[in-house]
Amino acid sequence: MAGEKCAFEQTFSFSPLPSKKPSFLQDRDTLTLLMKWSMLGRISAQCYSFDQCFYPYSSEKFVQCFFRDPNVVSSLRRMEAGAWVPLDKPVVSVDVEQVLCTKVSMDLFDPIYSCGILRPSGHVVKCFHDVYPDYDELRQMLQEKDSEQYYVVGNEERGEFLFRLFKHLCFGGELCQYEDTIEPYISTTKQIYKDLISVQKDPETKKISVLSTVLKVCAYDESGLCYPGRREEEQTFAYLIVDPLKRHVTVFYHCYGVGNFTL
Repeated sequence: MAGEKCAFEQTFSFSPLPSKKPSFLQDRDTLTLLMKWSMLGRISAQCYSFDQCFYPYSSEKFVQCFFRDPNVVSSLRRMEAGAWVPLDKPVVSVDVEQVLCTKVSMDLFDPIYSCGILRPSGHVVKCFHDVYPDYDELRQMLQEKDSEQYYVVGNEERGEFLFRLFKHLCFGGELCQYEDTIEPYISTTKQIYKDLISVQKDPETKKISVLSTVLKVCAYDESGLCYPGRREEEQTFAYLIVDPLKRHVTVFYHCYGVGNFTL
């Protein structure tokens, strides 16, 4: 979806919340894993407040206004040539994809434990690959549609933000050191997901449901794609995660490349 101008009746204003930092970016064990996966120093989560009621149908206008807001323009960081830099040219259009986000447990991953991808110990089964000597059944299931195990997780579940997050962590950055067991991926996915997603409990049924709206975004300036990166890359991504109750939005961002190898 390409945007033109924010409608007068639905203009959002934003303010940075620099003191609001997700716990996963402060947890030493998590940072150590992100370093191992070549994502440390290239992954970020910036938080903002906004001033109007948000509804999912207004997602495109919300994103247009976000990238044009002076407070966002002056504070939002993206990575270019290994350095964090601001947006240097005005954003003229955006692409917005509303990402399915309904999961409140890790049950989505249960089929992976019983289909031959893992040994009983939780170790990932290795497999032969012409290009990647350390290839395994988990990464094959995640990306190769002709894999016998690809449809162990259905298409709808693959579209869930929880699964996308898991996949992003499994593939990591340019010099990712892959795990021998699945547990670090699962536990880190759970921690980051809980940090980013807001839930609510129905007072009558006690059922927990997701409150957040997740938007995968790209922005374009007069030269073309400018955010999250200058070129398309599956592991370069930006998600806006909107909490409509608190009127907070978190920008969850990663730029593919060589991460930091020191904490």
